[in-house]
Amino acid sequence: MPVDIRLSDVVVLPRPRTDGGKPLMAALAGRHSTREFSSAEIPAQLVSDLLWAADGVNRVQTGGRTAPSAKNWREIDIYVARGDGLHVYDSTLHGLRHVLRQDLRAATGIQDFVGAAPINLVYVADLARVDSTDPVERRFYCAADAAFIAQNVYLFCASEGLACVIRGAVNRRALAQAMQLGPHQRVIFAQTLGFPTSH
Repeated sequence: MPVDIRLSDVVVLPRPRTDGGKPLMAALAGRHSTREFSSAEIPAQLVSDLLWAADGVNRVQTGGRTAPSAKNWREIDIYVARGDGLHVYDSTLHGLRHVLRQDLRAATGIQDFVGAAPINLVYVADLARVDSTDPVERRFYCAADAAFIAQNVYLFCASEGLACVIRGAVNRRALAQAMQLGPHQRVIFAQTLGFPTSH
């Protein structure tokens, strides 16, 4: 496993592998939801590749990402809940910023499997980055932007043999409190992933 390089509070992930994987049509054919996960940890390289695929920088000159964002707000943050605590993905540095030491995996949903799966992603909208004052428009765009990222995760998992499921069954208020989110942050939904139980 690669050695972590620490820059301030950021654990820089291994360089993402941006080649390989299944062809797009094969990944689409294999994309599905599952709710049974092995407890096996996901290696650092695979976590790196996954987060880059989710919403990493794919155009260094402009800072463009792998997922689109309404009006280029880039208001969705990906929080990564693992056994070693809660982190937030920093796409610019391609690293994980440590947020909390607590294992919050079980708090990310109401189903039993979420607490045992190795990773739960929580998509959080930062409304301070959104210039619309219309609450309906804000909800619509934030949900769509989070869904784009979640679909990237689905396709990556289908390509790499990981199990995955998106979840709307989340106690958003309780989770936001557990994550110590600010007043302008909103939990949109969560996504559980890991190796399938047959791994």
